[in-house]
Amino acid sequence: MEIKSRNEIDPKYTWDLTRVYKDDAAWEKEFAAVAGEAAEYGKLAGTLCNGREAVLSNLNTYFDLNRRLSSLYSYAMMKQNEDTGNETYQAMNDRASTLLGTVMAESAYLSPELLSLPEDVLEAYAVDPDFENYSVFLHETIRQKPHVLTQEGEQILAMSMDTLTTMDAASEMIRSLDLKLGKTRGDDGKLAPLTDASFILFLESTDRNVRRLAFTKMMQGYGSMGNTFAALYAGQIKADIFTSRVRKFGSSREASLFEDEISESVYDSLIEAVHGGIGTLDQYLNVRREKMGLSHLHMYDLYCLGEGSFEIQPDIEEAFDIFLKAVAPLGKDYVKDASRALKDRWIDVYENKGKRSGAYSTVGAYGVSPYVLLNHKKNYDGLSTLAHEMGHAMHSFYSNKTQPYAKADYAIFVAEVASTTNEILLNEYLRKVYKDDKDAQIMLIGTLLEHFRTTVFRQTLFAEFEHEAHRLAENGESLTQARLNALYLEIVKTYYRHSCTVDACVQTEWMRIPHFYSPFYVYKYATGFCAAAALAQNILSGDPEKVASYRRFLTLGGSMAPIEELKIAGVDMSTPEPVCRALDYFAELVLQYQELLG
Repeated sequence: MEIKSRNEIDPKYTWDLTRVYKDDAAWEKEFAAVAGEAAEYGKLAGTLCNGREAVLSNLNTYFDLNRRLSSLYSYAMMKQNEDTGNETYQAMNDRASTLLGTVMAESAYLSPELLSLPEDVLEAYAVDPDFENYSVFLHETIRQKPHVLTQEGEQILAMSMDTLTTMDAASEMIRSLDLKLGKTRGDDGKLAPLTDASFILFLESTDRNVRRLAFTKMMQGYGSMGNTFAALYAGQIKADIFTSRVRKFGSSREASLFEDEISESVYDSLIEAVHGGIGTLDQYLNVRREKMGLSHLHMYDLYCLGEGSFEIQPDIEEAFDIFLKAVAPLGKDYVKDASRALKDRWIDVYENKGKRSGAYSTVGAYGVSPYVLLNHKKNYDGLSTLAHEMGHAMHSFYSNKTQPYAKADYAIFVAEVASTTNEILLNEYLRKVYKDDKDAQIMLIGTLLEHFRTTVFRQTLFAEFEHEAHRLAENGESLTQARLNALYLEIVKTYYRHSCTVDACVQTEWMRIPHFYSPFYVYKYATGFCAAAALAQNILSGDPEKVASYRRFLTLGGSMAPIEELKIAGVDMSTPEPVCRALDYFAELVLQYQELLG
């Protein structure tokens, strides 16, 4: 199917960004205003010693400035994501990024000056009712004290931000625009465009030659620019190391986890526990291999559920209706609030030429609806992606509705919990709808097992690669394409060597993963899934107190440490228990799957 241009997409299937700014001219006007006010804010340096009112006024100005800046940046990013080749929005996005660095530089004095105040004074502000909106910020400032630089140091680091994020922007441009993957043969034997968005459809094909050809072309396509991707990722890791060392952390991983108040032991215990579950992964993949009638599995076989698989093919309206029914256990008000998303155009639905690949949800602007980017496909994966991203959107919706701006942004550690909970609720709902359909049960349980494999095992694999790559660089080793490829291939073999033929071309797969440019993010998918598995079971138990606890969690934003928020929701991620419980759940599903296949 030919991919449409942006202007060929029905507007009702595009997001309505006029709620953020009426038009580009309004964005430009606000951009100029924020730039001017940022410069004025910088002139307040040295005034925080003037007492309580000076500090309160400064914080009011600081957070208002950041709220408006966030809107500017989000609008420019979303407009560029509509068509990454549009030079107007490329420029706007670049300018927004530069302004972000400028604002950070102009406000760099804030933390050092606050920390120069007597500690008892700062602690008194943190519990003062007039500072209630900023209590978390003030407590966090005190916690960050060992890693805060001098005012001059903070300004220099802030000014370097634009440079330090260049690798992410460059890699995205290559993936979206410059990398030409050509065409590959589909199930009908005809050539079709191979893109990151269409790749999974080819891998789900029941024709093994279609899978093999698409997989090989994709890996070789990325490998053709391997030196460039290696240079970019090595640059990203150097930037991570630079920032962590400047802030006096022992490693870039320690620095990243510190932001969420997460111990490195959580990261290590995740990898250790998942390694312990590889035997069950082997068992699952052997069941899959027998179902597919293959003597051995290749990496390109992993996304195909095999001949005779049941499938649903909902268009976006049907998919949205199914999603709303699946989340009904969360309450009528949740369903009512979520039902606004499609009709009110929170969602950018379909793929178009130049559109950013994948899917995401973003706040867009505080006080405005969240937004969701999709590249919707009429299959279960498209439906599940909708449920996932709407989980993010509703988490943001309730956090923003309940918390002031300074407390609304929830930590990344909890960011994948609501989204994954929605996916599990969707799967459980459909299993009830199709309870008498054996093929449906096989597909749904098989899909949930795949979700487990791709989220818990695969994301932990990514986390292991990311940690090892940073560790090598921190020890002075050069991260060439050959070294990164070899590292990735070695780790893939750890997870799959006993159940699959690990095709050598998979060594370039790391180049496809945009989240590697957000350091130490991917492990949170795995921990988030493990938390969500427990929370979904709590919700489906019908216990109103457990549902209420989860709903309260959705409103917390960033008002407390993420580990504490999850305790309120009903899980304690400071212990390995939820990961082990999830692995037991995986083992139970494997047995159910095996019994269904007879």
